[in-house]
Amino acid sequence: MNKLRYRQIHLDFHTSEYIPSVAENFNADDFSKTLKDAHINSITCFARCHHGYLYYPSKLQPEMIHPSLTKKDLLLQQIEACHKYDIKAPIYTTVQWDGYVARNHPEWLAVNEEGNYINSQDVPEPHFYYTICLNSGYREYFKNHLQDIIDVVGVDNIDGFFMDILFKVDCHCPKCVEKMTKLGFNPKEKTDRIAYSLEMLHEFKSEITNFINERVPGTGIFYNSSHVGPALKDSLKEYSHLELESLPSGGWGYMHFPTTVRYARNLGKEILGMTGKFHTYWGDFHSLKNKAALEFECFQMLSMNAGCSIGDQLDPRGKLSAGAYDLIGHVYKQVEEKEPYCIGAKALTEIAVMTPEEYYTAKDHDLGLPPALVGTVRMLQELSYQFDIIDSTTDLLKYKLVILPDAIDYSPRLENILKEYISNGGKVIGSYHSCIDTTNGTGNLYGVSYRQESPYYRDFIYPNNLIGKDLFEEEYVMYLRGAEVEATDSMILMNTIKPYFNREGKKFCSHQHTPSSGEKGYPAVTRKDNVIYFSHPIFKTYRQYSPIWCKMIIKDAIGLLLDEKYVEHNGPSTIVTTMNNQCKENRDILHVLHYIAEKRAENLYTIEDIIPLVNISFQVFVGDKEIADIFNISDKQTIEYKRKGNYILFTADRIEGHEMFCIEYK
Repeated sequence: MNKLRYRQIHLDFHTSEYIPSVAENFNADDFSKTLKDAHINSITCFARCHHGYLYYPSKLQPEMIHPSLTKKDLLLQQIEACHKYDIKAPIYTTVQWDGYVARNHPEWLAVNEEGNYINSQDVPEPHFYYTICLNSGYREYFKNHLQDIIDVVGVDNIDGFFMDILFKVDCHCPKCVEKMTKLGFNPKEKTDRIAYSLEMLHEFKSEITNFINERVPGTGIFYNSSHVGPALKDSLKEYSHLELESLPSGGWGYMHFPTTVRYARNLGKEILGMTGKFHTYWGDFHSLKNKAALEFECFQMLSMNAGCSIGDQLDPRGKLSAGAYDLIGHVYKQVEEKEPYCIGAKALTEIAVMTPEEYYTAKDHDLGLPPALVGTVRMLQELSYQFDIIDSTTDLLKYKLVILPDAIDYSPRLENILKEYISNGGKVIGSYHSCIDTTNGTGNLYGVSYRQESPYYRDFIYPNNLIGKDLFEEEYVMYLRGAEVEATDSMILMNTIKPYFNREGKKFCSHQHTPSSGEKGYPAVTRKDNVIYFSHPIFKTYRQYSPIWCKMIIKDAIGLLLDEKYVEHNGPSTIVTTMNNQCKENRDILHVLHYIAEKRAENLYTIEDIIPLVNISFQVFVGDKEIADIFNISDKQTIEYKRKGNYILFTADRIEGHEMFCIEYK
């Protein structure tokens, strides 16, 4: 473990055959010097691009070398130049997008029920987005391509393979129909076709990993599908590490990475976060990301126990952008200084959030991240809780509290797992349909019975001195329909309040929902021993509307169940804290990030300004451990602190973007 480099570049080189004089300005010494000066210690370089062309002197397919490539051994020169300065250079190749293959081997393309080629990006032509079916003759083509790379580059020069674009796809080609029929899938059902596609992907990865390991033992292997989640677990053994592609400005958004990494970091693999230097998305030539945005994206990776990878695209003439590597160097210089306090660190967490993504089935094709999960992540980050995202196979006893956000499917197995966890002192917060048998109406976990969905598309809650204690005592609207339940074996902590009537038929009032009638309805919040239940989809509501009262009542519920909290501060909710432990060094590291993403463009969030914070007080749980020293990593200055039971209290004079505090123990 801990073999991954923390300052990586992913260097795209998707280059059209219509561009002349490709790589004519490439100079190996300039290339390696630029990388070294920018504090880079690994760069993924191209063997083959989405256009289908090669950037090395192929023995097998010399006709596929890019027709305008002036330096036929470009990849070899890049690798040699990198290795001269101990910079690793894993090799990129594409898998399911290849423009040349799409034009010349249409029989290898995935097709839908109507026989039309599947354009996975829905981009009008021209493009290279027709998806290749891995059941076709292409599979042998791809293995021959890998063998060609190995033969030309040489085993001793290969640091790893980054294989891009492996998607489940609703393919209805004759070979897929034949194979899925043999395996008992129904090719006439889309859900069966998607389920089979996943099996075929696992089979392909296993075959390719074995192929590579037989020839280049122990090399890095990664298959990129643009997301890492529970569906990956079946083929996890085929990966040497994980790379979390997540360009916030390129469609993933600023909540994708923190949501994904909190799950991925517990899969037993080293991980990289991957963003881009682009203002928007891949292929955004001659653009630069705002410096503050790139800082935040990389420093957040460090705080989540991941290395850093920044995506770039090499100019067709082969010269790296001076502006891009000045920007990258600015960030990676700081990463290099910080990484001794990051490498080998493990997250200290008090809460586990079960992911609804585990319960996606083939019918849930391409749903993206569950809104309830994203709402939970945002809420807990704003409340400065330390948490992981887990699935139902995780050992729950590592956590003081488990949260089941809105949409965790009911099963007797899961209910028994949670009951055993509770019997061993665990606490649970569930909401809406999570682990509720809506068919039979039973809910032994929570002590409530499900009756029906609420008859009101919006109703209200009324805070009290237990739940919502810092809110005014008046009604607050719940924007999404709840579940009408009956408290059969639990205490009601808060009731819903009914509106006068629903907005339907001839009845309506004002612009949106009908106001409160003041009449109590079904329970909104219940408690059975150490289990609290919210009958509304409160986490999805927070994702969609962000009402502060939802966050406040969740905060109060957590406070009722947890006596201790790793990190508390008096700063704004825009602060993100993470607490990590470096066991070997016998120290904890507190990361504090304060960057504010803004939607300055119609379809784009970014970060431009760093807003410093001053005199922020922290309360950090250290248990009964004796403190040797506390210092600020940016300037190594010792920080004065006070001891209060199991906590230390200290004040940070100034936090500018990202700060790390080291707590060393005797």
